[in-house]
Amino acid sequence: MSLQTHRRCQLTLIAEYVLEERLIALVGRLGAHGYTVHEVRGGSFAADGEHRREGAGDTDRTIEMKVICERAVAEAIARQVLEQFAPHFSVRLLLSEVEVLRPAKY
Repeated sequence: MSLQTHRRCQLTLIAEYVLEERLIALVGRLGAHGYTVHEVRGGSFAADGEHRREGAGDTDRTIEMKVICERAVAEAIARQVLEQFAPHFSVRLLLSEVEVLRPAKY
């Protein structure tokens, strides 16, 4: 049995914890049907290979929000996040194509 899949776009937002409620309001206002959000930690490596951990304290918390929707909705959300939040907060955005089984949910 072959499953029928439908293409959608997944927008992943990695942002400062203080933006969570504003991002939730934004994605709802711009037409997303739902989202998933959770706290994450990350780090980076210096040129000398030394590890630097981010999100280690309560004031330096990070969230990852995933929104699966039509590409136009994902792009509209990304555009608004870049304009409204990126100049003032740490924000990373990723767009990827995904296949879903229940298209009406997205």
